[in-house]
Amino acid sequence: MNILYYFFIAIVIGWVITDLMHNRPSLLFNLLLAVLGAFLAGNFLTPYFHVRTINSAFNFPTLGVTLLGTIILVVIFNISPRNRRIL
Repeated sequence: MNILYYFFIAIVIGWVITDLMHNRPSLLFNLLLAVLGAFLAGNFLTPYFHVRTINSAFNFPTLGVTLLGTIILVVIFNISPRNRRIL
């Protein structure tokens, strides 16, 4: 159940980032990226910061790592060039 709290907060942060970057057409994409960033950071980055994963009890250090992962992933995808060609 705690993982849902982190995902809800990630969705709110994704919405705020979308609003700040004036990137309305990709709101759903940013929300999905926010949840993915929260999941990846909450499960894989938390051991590096010596905090619990998102599957354990709700705490603020884990929330900070989760928000960091959310913000980084959404911002990276929003500032990357759109017209890249993949060979």
